[in-house]
Amino acid sequence: MEKNFKTTRIKDGQNKPTRYFSKRQESKVAKELGGQRQLNSGATPFQKGDVSTENFLIECKTKTTPCKSISIQKEWFEKLNQESLISGKKYVALVFDFGDGDLHYIIDKYLFEDLCDYLGGHNENNC
Repeated sequence: MEKNFKTTRIKDGQNKPTRYFSKRQESKVAKELGGQRQLNSGATPFQKGDVSTENFLIECKTKTTPCKSISIQKEWFEKLNQESLISGKKYVALVFDFGDGDLHYIIDKYLFEDLCDYLGGHNENNC
């Protein structure tokens, strides 16, 4: 019996490797943010994360079939924060979708506070 080590999912009637869906999401994020998709998605010692912009290191997570929930893991943020130091990126974000292509971004408290300052003009109750 021959083993197939590629994980595949059937979506839209097509049998595609999981990597196909990840690459498609990463390319979409990079295009929307004006960034670059990292080759091998951070597997090399030099290029970390999935997408890199001038200020951000971004980790992408996608579902291959539509769903109503996704589990977020703390280790994703811990790894991303470490990789941002190596990459010299000021901010990090986790991007995910529910298998429908609609992107959602998760940012940390400090970036959210910066965003509130920016939007609120440095008022005490910015958001």
